[in-house]
Amino acid sequence: MGFTLAEKIIKNHLVTGEMVKGTDIGIRIDQTLTQDATGTMAYLEFEAMGIDRVRTERSVAYIDHNTLQTGFENADDHRFIQTVCKKHGIWFSRPGNGICHQVHLERFGIPGKTLIGSDSHTPTGGGIGMLAIGAGGLDVAVAMGGGEYYITMPKIVNVELQGELQENVSAKDIILEVLRIMSVKGGVGKIIEYTGEGIKTLSVPQRATITNMGAELGATTSIFPSDENTLEFLKAQDRADAYTELKADDDAVYDEHIVIDLSKLAPLAACPHSPDAVKSVEELAGMKVDQVCIGSCTNSSYADLMKVAHILKGKTVADGVSLAIAPGSKQVLNMLAQNGALSDLIDAGARILESACGPCIGMGQSPNSKGVSLRTFNRNFLGRSGTKDAEIYLVSPEVAAVSALTGVMTDPRKYADGYKVDMPEHFLINDNMVIEPASVEEMDKVEVLRGPNIKEFPKTSAMAESISATCSLKVEDNITTDHIMPAGAKILPLRSNIPAISEHCFTVCDTEFPSRAKALGSSIIVGGSNYGQGSSREHAALAPLYLGVKAVLVKSFARIHRANLINAGIIPLEFADENDYNNIDLGDNLAIDNIRDQIAAGNGITILNKTKNVEINTKCALTERQKDIILAGGLLNYTMMNK
Repeated sequence: MGFTLAEKIIKNHLVTGEMVKGTDIGIRIDQTLTQDATGTMAYLEFEAMGIDRVRTERSVAYIDHNTLQTGFENADDHRFIQTVCKKHGIWFSRPGNGICHQVHLERFGIPGKTLIGSDSHTPTGGGIGMLAIGAGGLDVAVAMGGGEYYITMPKIVNVELQGELQENVSAKDIILEVLRIMSVKGGVGKIIEYTGEGIKTLSVPQRATITNMGAELGATTSIFPSDENTLEFLKAQDRADAYTELKADDDAVYDEHIVIDLSKLAPLAACPHSPDAVKSVEELAGMKVDQVCIGSCTNSSYADLMKVAHILKGKTVADGVSLAIAPGSKQVLNMLAQNGALSDLIDAGARILESACGPCIGMGQSPNSKGVSLRTFNRNFLGRSGTKDAEIYLVSPEVAAVSALTGVMTDPRKYADGYKVDMPEHFLINDNMVIEPASVEEMDKVEVLRGPNIKEFPKTSAMAESISATCSLKVEDNITTDHIMPAGAKILPLRSNIPAISEHCFTVCDTEFPSRAKALGSSIIVGGSNYGQGSSREHAALAPLYLGVKAVLVKSFARIHRANLINAGIIPLEFADENDYNNIDLGDNLAIDNIRDQIAAGNGITILNKTKNVEINTKCALTERQKDIILAGGLLNYTMMNK
């Protein structure tokens, strides 16, 4: 029996455990990336470990999230990250150089290598044949220090692509179709591996769009083979020496099999407020549009924006529509400027933003109240845009561009020709915005500069013998990390200050939660299924930790957030019987006795609801290593104890 592509890479990097589905494995990490919204905390954690220099083949820090500088906080974080990188052997991509996933794909990604990043869309690297996984900042810090990265050995899903896309149907429509089929929780515990004759018709940027948004499936990662198209892309980036041919064995066995005929796909849109609420653009045609935003790590490549420029050339954006475009990297922006496409975008009325995440994370360009915004992004969670009552639709660049001209949701097959963008034989290459770290000989001379907003990692302590706590919050299904720890221009600058950012924790759901949790001192949160989907931001665990949350009890967890809770020393519990969700209400007094013994025994944990005098059985499926982390009070404590 042969191996899938993902299994081959895992096998080559396996350090701990065996490749048995559902068991814990530790893999060696070749590369890491961070971005500035999560990076400051990751580097504070790295410093706390007392390791002088990173031990990966390549670690890169990107400044692409908190680039709107309305106070000193973001600029101070950028300065801190740059100096800590210089000192500890990390490459630094300056603000303006581009979005981490776009730049890493262009300049650093290598087929067959492992990559973890403190951003949930790190699986973008799967478009080039990497095993690229989003993780919490503390997991990234441990990997930078040479530690393994632990995951549950996933199932492998084969998505077989057949045929070829119609004109003006795009890679975005492929991943929206996968989301329609699998849902936002259908990928949990799985790797999505793309095969079939149809992949030969897709360029690396198109593949990267698909693997990027695979994060919305809840999947561990997504991956394409490394083939002739990969080599063509790497040659054009002057990186042909990074190429390795990689594919699954012919007799590989998959756990699931999905077939998609590309020729039958039509333009699609994800409707508010979930990436899997997918309808055809034809169904939505004629809906008035107030705003169009094109960019993000999903759809800001050279090919994407050349298609947009072709559609907009010689035309004007509809009256009443605001069009904003953010190229994904300096490379893309410069190439558009040199070939005249940038001028076409500007002439049509587009507002050109810097090469950064921008509106995707609520960093500017919030829509008008109750506005309809079409975005080529990856997430449309409630309030993420910065306007809580806005209606956000996720679409392809083709749909976005044509709709910007017509002023209504429009099927591009009817209003645009089949312009095909040829991949450049040679991209414009200038890495002057990437700063090399100091040498080993010079590193001790580098001073790490810290601003007043940068606070230490929250202190944790070993698990107590018992917990007596109040239910401080009860929430529904599909709670995202944007619900738990919102993004946006007002809150993101506080990412390096857990006490300050905790004041915004869960305020999307309940404005009283931060003050209530602090007053209680110790509390437990209760939630529904797929709790914590979305971003890798560990702040969604660290802020509750700071507010005294001891455990989270839900129907089911999203992968990264569950790992972040464990890393923070917060106990992740699941109802043994989901009907018990109805046996806890806000304000109920809950007790867990002999908790250390219950965790060690591994048979689940019993909670007594003292208010209702009801016993609730829960599952606490922890590996032996995770038990030790929880008992130690979190991964940082555990790592320091085992140095």
